[in-house]
Amino acid sequence: MPTSVVDVETILAVDLGSVYTRVALFDVVNGQYHFIASASAPTTVNAPYRDVTESVHVALDQLTVITGRKFVDEEHRLILPSQSDNSGVDRLVVTYSCGPELRIVVAGLLSDVSLESARHLVETLFGRVVEAIGLNDRRRSEAQLDAVIKARPDLIILAGGTEGGASRSIAKLVELLIMVCRLLPQDKRPAVLYAGNQVLAAKVKEVLSKWTTTYTTLNIRPTIDDEDLEPARTTLNQVIGNIRMRQVGGLEQLAAFSSVAPLPFSYAFGRMIRFIGKVSESSKGVLGIDLGAGHTLFTAVEGEKQYLKMLSLGMGGGITNLLNNSPLESVMQWLPVHVAPEVVRDYLWNKSLYPSTIPVTQESLAIEQAAARQVLRLATQELMADYPGFYPAFEPIVVSGSMFSHTSNAAQALLLLLDGVQPVGISTVILDPYHLLASLGAIAQVNAIAAVQLLESNAFLNLGTIICPVSTAKYGTPILRVRVEYEKGSPNQLEVRQGSLVSLPLQPFHTANVHLEALHHSEIDPLFGKRSGSFKIVGGVCGAVIDARGRPLVLPKDAARRRELIKKWRAVLGG
Repeated sequence: MPTSVVDVETILAVDLGSVYTRVALFDVVNGQYHFIASASAPTTVNAPYRDVTESVHVALDQLTVITGRKFVDEEHRLILPSQSDNSGVDRLVVTYSCGPELRIVVAGLLSDVSLESARHLVETLFGRVVEAIGLNDRRRSEAQLDAVIKARPDLIILAGGTEGGASRSIAKLVELLIMVCRLLPQDKRPAVLYAGNQVLAAKVKEVLSKWTTTYTTLNIRPTIDDEDLEPARTTLNQVIGNIRMRQVGGLEQLAAFSSVAPLPFSYAFGRMIRFIGKVSESSKGVLGIDLGAGHTLFTAVEGEKQYLKMLSLGMGGGITNLLNNSPLESVMQWLPVHVAPEVVRDYLWNKSLYPSTIPVTQESLAIEQAAARQVLRLATQELMADYPGFYPAFEPIVVSGSMFSHTSNAAQALLLLLDGVQPVGISTVILDPYHLLASLGAIAQVNAIAAVQLLESNAFLNLGTIICPVSTAKYGTPILRVRVEYEKGSPNQLEVRQGSLVSLPLQPFHTANVHLEALHHSEIDPLFGKRSGSFKIVGGVCGAVIDARGRPLVLPKDAARRRELIKKWRAVLGG
C-alpha cells in the first residue's frame, strides 16, 4: 500500500472565490481517500474586512458543526498537523480566484505572432490586457512610454523572437521597460515576465532585475508556427502568486500554513482536466467547464495539446460583460415563460452587483438559467473562433459552478449544458457538485494518490450519456435508427427525428449496448465521420439522452412557440 495512504493524511482544501470561500475535508476511510464534507461562507476579500482569513474561519466553524472536528485553536490558528484528539489536519492546500482583475501589458514583435501568444497566455488567468506594444506600433517612443505608465499594469509580459531570432528589437523593448520603471515609484513598478528568445533570457533578466522583479520562462513562440504556453503557465503561477500576496489580505498568512504555494484556480482546474485526459481511454479529449461569478473557464485537452481560456463572462460580476456585449433578446430567447424585458434587465444588473443573491421565484430562476445558457454559448463561440482546431466533441465533459450544482434538479443542469455548449457526438457528462476539481489539482502536488482516489470517488456525479448527432435534414425527418439492449429487460427500438430530444430510461451505473445507424447523411460522431456503430454506455442520474435538435440549435422566432418548445424539452428530461 502506498506510503501516503498508510500515513493517513487528513487534507483540508480552501478555495478563495470571488463570491464564496469554500473549505473541503478529505480523509482516509477503509484504506481509501474520501470526500468527507464541505462548507462555505461569503468571501471577505473586499471591505470592510479586506482579509480572506475571516471567511475561512466562518467556513471552518460551519465545517466543525458538520463534522464535529475542531480545526482552529483558541487563538484562531489552524491546528496543523492533526492531534490525537482528532482535531486539526495534516495538510492544507489553497486555491484562489479572488482579488482585483490583473492589469497586464503585453510587449512583443509581431502582432499576429508573439503578441497573439502573449494574449493567449493572459487569457489563462483572471487578467486583462490594458496595453500592447509591438514592432508595428506606429506611436513614437514617448507616446508608448506614456501609454504604458497610464495603463498602471501589475505585470508586463515580454515576448518575441523565435529561438535564435531577433535580438535588436527585443533590446529596444527592454529599454522601453527600463524607462517605465525609472519613472514609476518602486512600489508601483510592474513585475516583468520574459517569455521570448532564450538566447537573450539571461541578459534580459540581468538588466531588468536592477529595476523590478523579473522572471524568465521558455519561449511561448519558439517558431513562427508553434505556440507552447505550458512552461510559461507554470512560471506565471509564481508571478501571480507574488502579486496576489500583496493584493489579497490574509493570503500570505494562509500560504504560511499551506503544504504547497497557493495556486490560481484556473491553473489547478486545468491541471486536473489534463490528468483526466491522460487516464481517459477516449481519443476525443476532455472538456472542463467552470461557470463562475466573474469569469467562465473553458479548458480542453486533446492529446498533448491543452486549450485554456478564462472568459470575462459569468453569473455575478461577469453579467456586466454579457449585457454590454450581447442584446437582451439573446438572453430572453431562452426563457420558458413570458417576462417583461425591463424585469429581465433589472434582475440581471442587480445580480451583477449582488452576485450572492439566490433566486427565490421560478421567474428569477428562469432568468438566471437563461443568462447562463447565453454565457456558455458566447464562451463556446469565442473559444471556437480563437482556436480553429477546437470542436465541441469530447469524452467526458466535466462541468462545475453554482449554476450547475444549485439547479432544481440534475435534468436542468444537463439541459443547461446541452443548450449552452451544444456538444456533438457521444459523451458522458460529469458534474462537480462540490467544486472540488481545482482543490484536487492542488492536492495532486502534495499527495498524488489522494487526488487519484478522490477523482474516482462518489464526490462527482454522472449526469448521463449524451448522443448528439449532426444532420442537415429538415425538421421532422428521421435521422437516427436506435436499438438499445439493456442489462435486464427487453431491447428497445426507435427512430429519432431531426429537432427532437429523446430520453432513454437507463438507471445510474447500469450499462447498455446502443446500436446506432445514421439516416439521411447524418453523422453520429462528426469528429471521426462515423455514421453507424455499436457503443456501450453507462446511465447517469438523467439516464441517457439523444439530442437531435440540430447544431447549431436554432430556436423558433415566434415567442409563444419558442416558450412551449423549451417547456417540452424540460419535460422530456424531467426538469
